Amino acid sequence: MPGPYRELLSVPGARPFVAAGFVGRMSMSMVGIGIVLLVSAVTGSYGIAGSVTATLSLSYAVGAPLSARYADRYGQRRVLVPLVLANVASFTVVIVFALAGMPAWTLFPAAAAAGLTQVSLGAWVRARWSHLLRDSPTRLHTAFSFESVVDEGIFVTGPLVVTALATGVHPAAGIGAAAACTLVGCLAFAAQRGTEPPPRPRLPGVRGGVFRNPGVVVITPVFLALGMVFGAIDVSGVAFAQEQGHKALAGVLLGCYALGSGAAALWYGARHWRRPLARRFLAGLGLLTAGLVPPVLVGKLWLMMAVVFFSGLAISPTIIPGYGLVERLVPQHQLTEGLALVSTSVGVGVAAGSSLAGRVVDAYGAHAAFLVPLGSAVAAALVGLAGSRTLSKRELSSRSIAE
Repeated sequence: MPGPYRELLSVPGARPFVAAGFVGRMSMSMVGIGIVLLVSAVTGSYGIAGSVTATLSLSYAVGAPLSARYADRYGQRRVLVPLVLANVASFTVVIVFALAGMPAWTLFPAAAAAGLTQVSLGAWVRARWSHLLRDSPTRLHTAFSFESVVDEGIFVTGPLVVTALATGVHPAAGIGAAAACTLVGCLAFAAQRGTEPPPRPRLPGVRGGVFRNPGVVVITPVFLALGMVFGAIDVSGVAFAQEQGHKALAGVLLGCYALGSGAAALWYGARHWRRPLARRFLAGLGLLTAGLVPPVLVGKLWLMMAVVFFSGLAISPTIIPGYGLVERLVPQHQLTEGLALVSTSVGVGVAAGSSLAGRVVDAYGAHAAFLVPLGSAVAAALVGLAGSRTLSKRELSSRSIAE
């Protein structure tokens, strides 16, 4: 492991909460496909399965920023323990209702409860890093890069694990394993009291959430569009591999994309950058957009694997400074809420991008569907460019306050 990352994990208390956070957020890449596999197996309908998953995603988008707000205000452990118990109970209800053959409508309130109680644990982990490394911006940059690598690993391995369990063991095994990861990881994370950020009650006269922050108003729709890029790439890649007659290689194709992002995150986090975060964020958006042009032009699977690897190289250099901007622009008493908001924006974007790309595949074929991630990247870049002055001014003023 490169020196900066070895030094990062030598921070007292870092290894336990990093390990717990990894296990606890494995479920974020498992629950969606796990519900699809379970519900479609017992109902025979992918339409119902997709609708139940959409209900879960929308509820999660509402609940995650709220739970993060309470974590900022009352402390992570105090909020996380009851929330994760309620979450596991809700997923248990989903499994029981599905296996018992209950009416399909009963799955929707159960899924809604599961989504509302699901935490954006990656945001909580990053908030912990921000607390530990508050006096070391360089190491915080490395920490955010490291977490991007962890996220990539989760999104590569999670779907493989849940699919293998649901298809090879039992339809409910995948979602059951996801709930178990949530329970074990989150409780272990909550037990790490020494690294927990202190509660930061709402300041007198401060009203509303992070959406009152102009920088967040710019970053949130950008992350939403980035989520659409990721969701559309997944669907387009699977459909493209199938059209080429090699559906079994779809995972390899998507793995090349994730591998590019993970490699870039390791490189990016090991460097010391002098350019302001806002400029790096905008540069990343431009590179991400340019990198998504070649997939529209490529027609061979083996060439597409190489192309998407290079396309993936721009992901982490965009996401990492984006999270860094949130950490820089949002007050400490709203930090977890701000990080959770952009994380859930990505999740909503993934759902929207997957749906849109799927419709394009059905209507025009897999190759045309690669226009969806390209269009989403263009939208993200345009929003970022339109808000560039706001981001730069807010970053400069926050730096002046810190100094």
